[in-house]
Amino acid sequence: MPRLAIAQIRPAKGEYAANVQRIGGVLAQLAKLEPAVDLVVFPETATSGYFVEGGVRDVAVTAGTLFRDLSLQHEAAQAPPLDVAVGFYEVFQNRFYNSCLYASLGNASPVNASPGNASSGHASPGILHVHRKVFLPTYGVFDEDRFVERGREIHAFDTRWGRAALLICEDAWHSLAGTIAALEGAQLILVPSASPARGTGMDEEGTRLPASVVRWERILRTMAEEHGVYVAYASLVGFEGGKGFPGGSVLVSPAGQIVLRGPLFEEAVLTADVDLDELTRARADAPLLADLEVNLPHLIKNLGRREAGAGRKRRAVVKFDPATNGSDQVSRLPPPVSRVHVMGKGVDEGDPLAIDCELARRWLVSFLKDEVVRRRGFTKGIVGLSGGVDSSLTAFLAVEALGRDNVIGVRMPYRTSSPESLEHAQLVSDLLGIQSLTIDITPAVDGYLQQVGDGDATRRGNVMARERMIVLFDLSAKHKALPIGTSNKSERLLGYFTWHADDTPPVNPLGDLFKTQVRALARHVGVPEVILAKPPTPDLVPGQTTEGDYGISYDKVDRILYYLIRGMKAEEVVAHGFTPAEVAKVQGRLESTHWKRRLPTVAVMSQTAIGEFYLRPVDY
Repeated sequence: MPRLAIAQIRPAKGEYAANVQRIGGVLAQLAKLEPAVDLVVFPETATSGYFVEGGVRDVAVTAGTLFRDLSLQHEAAQAPPLDVAVGFYEVFQNRFYNSCLYASLGNASPVNASPGNASSGHASPGILHVHRKVFLPTYGVFDEDRFVERGREIHAFDTRWGRAALLICEDAWHSLAGTIAALEGAQLILVPSASPARGTGMDEEGTRLPASVVRWERILRTMAEEHGVYVAYASLVGFEGGKGFPGGSVLVSPAGQIVLRGPLFEEAVLTADVDLDELTRARADAPLLADLEVNLPHLIKNLGRREAGAGRKRRAVVKFDPATNGSDQVSRLPPPVSRVHVMGKGVDEGDPLAIDCELARRWLVSFLKDEVVRRRGFTKGIVGLSGGVDSSLTAFLAVEALGRDNVIGVRMPYRTSSPESLEHAQLVSDLLGIQSLTIDITPAVDGYLQQVGDGDATRRGNVMARERMIVLFDLSAKHKALPIGTSNKSERLLGYFTWHADDTPPVNPLGDLFKTQVRALARHVGVPEVILAKPPTPDLVPGQTTEGDYGISYDKVDRILYYLIRGMKAEEVVAHGFTPAEVAKVQGRLESTHWKRRLPTVAVMSQTAIGEFYLRPVDY
């Protein structure tokens, strides 16, 4: 009965050597366990991080190189012989791949690689298999097809404990991949993954999880149950460019039951004994794989064939037996005794903006820990406190992530600022027990405007907003504290911010939350009700309110935005209970402010233009 370990780790992005050493540290930990571990599975791209874009060429290594480096780490860890599966970016025959190496470490007589394995006969001793990712996602946040090539094969292979197969992330989303692995005799399918968390959902037991995690578990359980195999899923942890890998690794039994589940947003090593006799019991109870093996030749025999005549394809005639019982035309089925519940278009869908506040809190606190401390190397954060709900919530999250002694709250009043804003900002600082600074921006703003001519309210507001960022970034340099942004998704989509001012801080926990979601989360973490209840305002002009500037409430704005950015046409949004004027107002602002959400446009004149051809992630 082999003992399996699944290591969900947080790689240092773009740091191959550091990540191999991190893997070595895990091997050293496992070396202390009794009984010994037979196999440890690491996530996709565990040696580099996932979103390295054009940096693939900098972190990619040959499978032989990775095996050599892992062998050195294994020796240093003084670990007993064990197998490893490690995701990495690979150089193979002058091409780059997203791959996973399966190797036996400390084993003097490794099993030969399986037939069809590209490494067979050529790889260093101990390498049993290299799987190259077949399905490369190139949609949404993904752009794999631009940086690596597609693998072409899926194979099971023999190990010292049994027979295994590898599928990398999206490979497992295609049911055919799991079927091929099972038909080749795999008893355990390993699925290393780097899949960012998205959305919120609930599993069958009522546990609140990221929606993407719920979907993954459904896919993995189906694969295991259909084919009577164990499935081990190893997920990355940590944030890369705001995209969070949630962990939540799982081991699924051949009966489709989750045996183990890793924690969310935390590193962990899961261990379990894999009883291969369970496959026998599962396949006896549900012999689906045996049925498939018998019928597959008949199913594929006509695959791709079409009836054709005179050079044209014709629709195949549907074959069926005619009715043989009864002769009248009256249905013998009785009418329904009760109305059937109607589901679908036009049915109340509930609140589309409802969020799981506790899951969101954990998600964003983990985000700040990763992006401020681990990735950028700061111990402190600095937040501009306006007395509003957005900056208050940001301060609450920052304190939980960094500690109260490592958060600085800065009030930056202008002579027309509301005294209430100052009071509420101080209330938050006092409640959290953080360092509070007050910098009056009046002399700087008025001094500048006196020189160039006192402008209108819009110009003055823009100068105030930009002056506050000057203060925040200068204090950042003085206190070695990273500025943390406070803009919400509603403001960003409507362009309701000053370009290169409110949107400038390098880390923003609230940027993907609508204003109504910010309010819900703020109430959940304990932001004072007096702040939650007051009308939102940028406080640039006395008496100004955000909803007054919009001419429509946030409750409506957020829902209209929600539907528009999902691709609904204006008339479809109106059908959800809004007036054409309201939808037009929001759509007009959304469509006219794309420029504010992008970096300056640069004339492309070469094949190395930054951001077009020279592609590197911004955060390493």
